[in-house]
Amino acid sequence: MDYRELFKESNKEVEERFLLTRERIEEIAAGENNGMNEKIQNYFKKTAQLLKKCAEDFVCISSDVWKSRSFEQLKSENALFYQDILPQNYRHSFADPAFAVQELGEEFGRILSFLYTELRSERAFVFEQNLEKITILNELFLEIYCMFEEGDVTYKQIKDTIYWFLYDYADDWAGYRVRELVDPALDFATSIIMDSDLSDLTYLYSYGDYISEVEIETAKFLNSLTEEEISQIAETFTEGYRRGFELKGVDVSKKDTVNIRYPIGFERVIRAAIRQFADMGLKPVIYREALNTLNKRQNLRIGYISTDPNPQYGYDHRFDNAIYLDKRMIDRKLSCMRKAYEEYEQEAAGFAGPACFEVFGEEPFEPVNKPESYHLSERQQILSTEYSSLSNELLNEFINQEERSFTIIAYPVPSIGENFPEIFEEIRKVNTLDNEVYKKIQQNMIDVLDQSEAVHIMGRGRNMTNLTVALCDLKDASKETKFENCLADVNIPVGEVFTSPKLKGTNGLLHVTEVYLNGLYYKDLKITFKDGMIEEYSCANFPDEEDGQKFIKENLLYNRETLPIGECAIGTNTTAYVMAEKYGIMSKLPILIAEKMGPHIAIGDTCYSYCEDVRVYNPDGKEIVAKENECSVLRKEDPKKAYFNCHTDITIPYEELSRITAVTVRVVESEVMHDLAEERVEIPILLDGRFVLEGTLKLNEAFEG
Repeated sequence: MDYRELFKESNKEVEERFLLTRERIEEIAAGENNGMNEKIQNYFKKTAQLLKKCAEDFVCISSDVWKSRSFEQLKSENALFYQDILPQNYRHSFADPAFAVQELGEEFGRILSFLYTELRSERAFVFEQNLEKITILNELFLEIYCMFEEGDVTYKQIKDTIYWFLYDYADDWAGYRVRELVDPALDFATSIIMDSDLSDLTYLYSYGDYISEVEIETAKFLNSLTEEEISQIAETFTEGYRRGFELKGVDVSKKDTVNIRYPIGFERVIRAAIRQFADMGLKPVIYREALNTLNKRQNLRIGYISTDPNPQYGYDHRFDNAIYLDKRMIDRKLSCMRKAYEEYEQEAAGFAGPACFEVFGEEPFEPVNKPESYHLSERQQILSTEYSSLSNELLNEFINQEERSFTIIAYPVPSIGENFPEIFEEIRKVNTLDNEVYKKIQQNMIDVLDQSEAVHIMGRGRNMTNLTVALCDLKDASKETKFENCLADVNIPVGEVFTSPKLKGTNGLLHVTEVYLNGLYYKDLKITFKDGMIEEYSCANFPDEEDGQKFIKENLLYNRETLPIGECAIGTNTTAYVMAEKYGIMSKLPILIAEKMGPHIAIGDTCYSYCEDVRVYNPDGKEIVAKENECSVLRKEDPKKAYFNCHTDITIPYEELSRITAVTVRVVESEVMHDLAEERVEIPILLDGRFVLEGTLKLNEAFEG
């Protein structure tokens, strides 16, 4: 059943309220003269016009009128809605907190910019035909409008109104989001993928999301591929997911649903993937990125997405929760989430995990920090990290992490440049490299690393990296291993060995001259570790060093004072590296591929967080025992101290490397004193950007063309 049918009853219940709000909003949109401050009135008029358009579109979509529109008409309508937040128009939009403060003043500018941003989310509910959410947002707008209309309104009154709106409707936002995570009956996106004529690109406008030339050209390109080619791309994706369960020894047939995250424009591939997942007994759960402030996590976009019309817009509003974030709101949100998990307990138990189809090629984003944007207070930063821990504990209570897996793969989009078709084909080849070849090479590396006490990484040229990473001990080297031999399963493409380092003894500097992490650019990123914990950090993004440190704390440490090293890996995919160099796309590669092209260090949790007690084995039969560190070992005593609920990989490119060595300590006899002494020995794995360890030299063939 089309899940929009599920809204018919609730839509009918709020229909009268909706009509009343619509009538009043139309009066405001017409520019009624009410004696209000001219600039404030202009704000409400423009916002009312946006809501009026949403109401008109809701009626249009619920009838057959929308379906009769041509591609060009739909394209024009889509552009009209999103035009004011596009980069060329944004500085004159109330969505920009800087402009809002300039026009509306210090007292009201920021909070009314937040309101405008929140109300823009109505468009999603228009297309999903969820009249209840449209109505309550309309009512919030009118309540605040009336406060200004009556005069003598204060910032605190507006803030309190927003606070209690979010508190009272937390079930409708946070609780409903839980349902979206696990309930396949909410099949809005699934029905678009499976029921649309994908050769007719008008389907792209069925979501309500921003549709750029990227989505259009992507869909056109995929329509040029054969069914066999599409099926092969999808199979690499779905087989990686299935193998993830095999590696964990979990029977995927006992699960019911898979969460598919994908970019709009790739529907042909996702349709094939849905059919392949169905053969495994899995139904798709597909939800859009979070739009309501209660469900957002800074400016991260998790769900199905389209091209971001303006990354600065999301960045400016990443801490809008500063308006309402307190202990009471967190407790309320968690209570609503628990209630939803209990209601959908069976669906949660059947959830198998996410399958993420990502894209790359967009123009890199360098954010501008604006003083007009909201920022969390120190107390709110602490509350935010506490909420992250508590919400993950709640999720793990209903979704057993030991019984779920994931997969992730990435492909380019046309914005990567004129060589898009060639790059797409090269990435397809990279994503399907021979596992057997890499398995043998990587095992040779692991055999040496298993005899080592540490890994030493040194940069060259401008790269100042000098980092020693301590490794765990083995009780029985014949049966145990420190490193995972990572092939193309959950983490596509093939090409890395990784471990969970010991914190004590992990010391030194990690330096990357430039890197993009979670969509943000970092210049001369430097992180110093002391006994495995971040001690210092800096970047050269801003003239003021403190601004750079604040940028890192907000976006890499997620407002924590420190994080542990969670992973040390050596990437072996030289084929991907050479391809990226050939097409000049190194800076546009996602971390998923970039991490396979050199050593990388992750900050945050280990790769085995919440699953440390699951026994995992390498292809050679040895059990991987390096799954925890001095933080995660506390998981049964104090989960808040054990987990940080983040994991960010930072890669050093091959050309910035002087060496990677396996450090061993051997006992030797002194020639002079004839005493026994310990001698530090470093076995080279990579020197000056090339592999030198016996059994790994084949990796250099990619460099030779």
